[in-house]
Amino acid sequence: MSIEKDLLDRSGSVCELCGASDGLEAIEVAPKDEKIVVCSTCKEQIEDESKMDSNHFRCLNDSMWSETPAVQVVAYRLLKNLSIDEGWAQDLVEMMYLEPETLEWAEAGLSTGEVVKDSNGVTLNSGDSVTIIKDLEVKGAGFTAKRGTVVKGISLGDDPTHIEGKVNGVRIFLKTCFLKKS
Repeated sequence: MSIEKDLLDRSGSVCELCGASDGLEAIEVAPKDEKIVVCSTCKEQIEDESKMDSNHFRCLNDSMWSETPAVQVVAYRLLKNLSIDEGWAQDLVEMMYLEPETLEWAEAGLSTGEVVKDSNGVTLNSGDSVTIIKDLEVKGAGFTAKRGTVVKGISLGDDPTHIEGKVNGVRIFLKTCFLKKS
């Protein structure tokens, strides 16, 4: 994708988030039809949250004050996603000021799903493996899921207090308060 000249001029030919000058691309900031310039590292982490490196995004401390609303929106969204696990990111979110229209735009792009956590408060994601920490009688299946059983490739649903996984060859729902991430 070629970067339009006006975007490069606005950004000073650097990533508008971290300031890197290599591998620049323009990305769209949905739901509006506006773009910002980002480096390949930022782009990869924005597109795949599992690759997100919180240390890389400490640069948001500077870019969150950009005069460009689209940059503010991306910085806000990244900080909100990081603030689940990083206290410094939550502090930055609380310091940020966005105009009401810009805040509405930023919130529109955030994932609405609730965070699913295990018994120790560790965030669970689809595909993770968990260990059962207490013997659990499985109603309707006629067996007990034993403590120490590893459940691989879990699925998340609408309820943040439950996950779905396969135990003894049977797909069941398990309460997250009886699980720990493996």
